[in-house]
Amino acid sequence: MVRLICLAIGYVFGLFQTGYIYGRLHGIDIRDYGSGNAGTTNMLRTLGKGAGAVTLLGDAFKCVFAVLLVRVLFGGEYREMLPLLSLYTAAGVILGHNYPFYLKFRGGKGIAATAGLILSMNWLLTLLALITFCGALFLTHYVSLGSLLVYVGFVAELVIFGQNGAFGMSQAHLNEMYVLAAALMVLAFWRHKANIGRLLRGEERKTYLFGKEKAQEK
Repeated sequence: MVRLICLAIGYVFGLFQTGYIYGRLHGIDIRDYGSGNAGTTNMLRTLGKGAGAVTLLGDAFKCVFAVLLVRVLFGGEYREMLPLLSLYTAAGVILGHNYPFYLKFRGGKGIAATAGLILSMNWLLTLLALITFCGALFLTHYVSLGSLLVYVGFVAELVIFGQNGAFGMSQAHLNEMYVLAAALMVLAFWRHKANIGRLLRGEERKTYLFGKEKAQEK
């Protein structure tokens, strides 16, 4: 039951659609522009760096706040499985972000929310994710590729850290956490299926944060 409660708490937090709200405040539905996605990259390309930064921070920290709330609520009674409950909470945030019921289940792809998940779990996991994403973006300028590589790295690192005692949980709870993390990775790949197709065809749009081309190259 506590797992379902954590999922529900996360889903409610995930319903705060930063990109959609920001767009509405500027007179547009961001889902009608660019990729049709209500996430950070589309905000960056459509409304600029400021909008992209606001969306990234809003979507990441809604996950951080949800996890913090669960830790306050269940940190005493369920201390021995708190990392697992944190992951369930983050999963709820990602589902709420990707599939908000009040927007006809048209949300984002959950990457910024995943950044909040990683940030809330472990500082070293956060550092590794930053290195992976920034390295991929610097070398290829593909946000989608960097995002997917972060997910693959996160799942692998979660297993390595878990098996070395970083989370202090039983093996059964660790195994459950690994399965849940892998499921979130599969969801991320599913949400990026169009991007993956374009990457394979060499048609994915590149994103330049600096330089004269910026986000104009396709």
